[in-house]
Amino acid sequence: MPEMIEITDFSLPELDLYARLSETQLFHYNEPEKGLFIAESPRVIERALDAGYMPVSLLLEKKHVCGQAAGIIARCKGIPVYVAEPEVLTRLTGFKLTRGALCAMRRRPLREVQEICAGTRRIAILENIMNPTNIGAIFRSAAALNMDAVLLTPGCSDPLYRRAVRVSMGTVFQVPWTYLGNEGAEWPLQGMRLLKEMGFKTAAMALREDAVSIRDSRLTAEERLAVVLGTEGKGLAESTVAGCDYTVRIPMSHGVDSLNVAAASAVAFWQLTWGG
Repeated sequence: MPEMIEITDFSLPELDLYARLSETQLFHYNEPEKGLFIAESPRVIERALDAGYMPVSLLLEKKHVCGQAAGIIARCKGIPVYVAEPEVLTRLTGFKLTRGALCAMRRRPLREVQEICAGTRRIAILENIMNPTNIGAIFRSAAALNMDAVLLTPGCSDPLYRRAVRVSMGTVFQVPWTYLGNEGAEWPLQGMRLLKEMGFKTAAMALREDAVSIRDSRLTAEERLAVVLGTEGKGLAESTVAGCDYTVRIPMSHGVDSLNVAAASAVAFWQLTWGG
């Protein structure tokens, strides 16, 4: 059992990761290393460890040391383990911890698009989705509903933001992902060209009068299909819709015109992988 460090001094620089650094600062922390992110809750931390992410330190409620977090502590040998009562942790972090456990972890280099997409049949493209909650929910649906990978444009929220990771239930560590644009594949023109070179047809989820129903059999018949989802409100850019092979709409009733992007992603992922 590693030594437990009880928090008595909030000013310890070792606690900056949890108390005083923003998500953006964590991303650039300790450069030229890869930066850090925070995983929240035992289940999420376990999934990050299973995926090979390296822990830096743990911050736990005391009661979890011999309980929910015991297995995590055993896997995280040689790192500091800070402990405190729940009210102390809330004062330190500024929020109530989900299941009383946080773990600072090192990021990894982003993989190339071609590597991520090798051998895949169904992938999701996220265009400028800025809400971390939506990002996390989309990843959870992607994992549950058999999507092989997720590609994000640079305008998207970071999938490793604490809230995105938590909402995803750690599935951001299970579904391969990377950003479009890191290899000169500017979106949408060059990104679309790259997808075409890899053999993908593209399906833009958009509210258009000429859109085909998501139940159209041509969609499920495609060998490789990229489902393209846009941000709340504005949706996909006109140039993105124009560049896709299909424009696709989810039929609605009761006068509802659209679904939240996270809910729409779940419908689209299920229909276009298993719904044929």
